[in-house]
Amino acid sequence: MRATELSELAAFAAVARHKSFRKAGEERGVTASAISHAVLGLEDRIGVRLLNRTTRSVSLTEAGELLRSHLDPAFAEITSALEGLNQYRETPFVLGRVIGPLLVRNPNLQLEIVATDRLVDIVDEGFDAGIRLGERITEGMIAVRIKPRLRLVVVGSPAYFHTRPMPLTPHDLKDHACIQNMYPSGARYAWEFEKDGQAIAYQPNGPLSLDDQELMTQAAASGVALAYVWENRAEKMIMSGELVQVLNDWCQPEDYLYLYYPSRRHISAAFRAVIDAMKSE
Repeated sequence: MRATELSELAAFAAVARHKSFRKAGEERGVTASAISHAVLGLEDRIGVRLLNRTTRSVSLTEAGELLRSHLDPAFAEITSALEGLNQYRETPFVLGRVIGPLLVRNPNLQLEIVATDRLVDIVDEGFDAGIRLGERITEGMIAVRIKPRLRLVVVGSPAYFHTRPMPLTPHDLKDHACIQNMYPSGARYAWEFEKDGQAIAYQPNGPLSLDDQELMTQAAASGVALAYVWENRAEKMIMSGELVQVLNDWCQPEDYLYLYYPSRRHISAAFRAVIDAMKSE
């Protein structure tokens, strides 16, 4: 199916929901005339009238009702399928919940997403925008907050704690095997803690160094060492009992995540749709 055909179907589905070209256009971010043109194109292509139009109302023909009854679950399946891909992502930001509905509402939109912990210069490397913690955003960028605050936590397996006591303060970590967290460049970064105004940065020197959150979580679950990972990355394994969270009162939320882009960048309708989708998540 061509993108134009999917766009026509999405336009029809919006009109069928709202019984209005204007409201359908508002939902899809285009004019009422663009919606009307798309539906007319669909009717011409399939050779069947789908809508009854008057100067005051829009209603579905019998054929239109039949098509709508198939389209609604089909678009719901597309959204569900795209959201289901989120389990394979390695970034703490849950893009799956945004991407699915965004592409269904904007079938002509083309997205290219690169997931990396590397500090990327989006201007030099030709990206339209990036996602980064607020503390790392450079000057000259417009930043839009897009997500509640995240938190890094310390986790280990029950088997690991069978042979070692749970750490009560970050100072106790020196007696534990701790995975070293790496940036893609190879540089290590410290485990950071804060409680009652006291800040502690601990640099692990364990036998294992990783730059992948999924591998860190799996390694911790295997009992090899403690890991310092995004809380939502380990949440399911904590709930199932595969991992145990420690030093909870020392693990404070990080800065907010932001979508950022150059202040001189022209905001196209497509890019505005992405910004609005991120803000609403």
